[in-house]
Amino acid sequence: MSLFFMLSFSVTFLQNTVFAPVLRIQPNPHVAAEAEKILSSSLEKIETFWLKENEQFLLGNTQPSMADLSLVCEIMQLEVLDEEDRNRILGPHKKVQQWIEDTKLATRPHFEEIHRLLFEVKANLQEQRLLGANTETESGL
Repeated sequence: MSLFFMLSFSVTFLQNTVFAPVLRIQPNPHVAAEAEKILSSSLEKIETFWLKENEQFLLGNTQPSMADLSLVCEIMQLEVLDEEDRNRILGPHKKVQQWIEDTKLATRPHFEEIHRLLFEVKANLQEQRLLGANTETESGL
């Protein structure tokens, strides 16, 4: 199974956790759990095989390749998760987190420009979560 295919499970996970409630469709917790397992396995593979010891980019490259950019962009989709879920998935993978940061730094300001819409969606979802939490608190739930 290719690494890109395995990381595509981030979309499946997001569809069944973040976007299903927003779109008012029934999430499938079993599919979300399976997607999270595959996603975690993919992140582990990146960390243990593709990111060489003390190197910034895949396979020891000194600058990001198309593979770095493609994979980091796929993982960036996890930004729309709430903080707890994002930390649960990415938290154990410190090398992956550093690699994402290194890729951001090496490609700025273009990285931020390309991901502007993603960051806007993240902010909107966070606002909706806060409004939902406040509504539940006010109604005594």
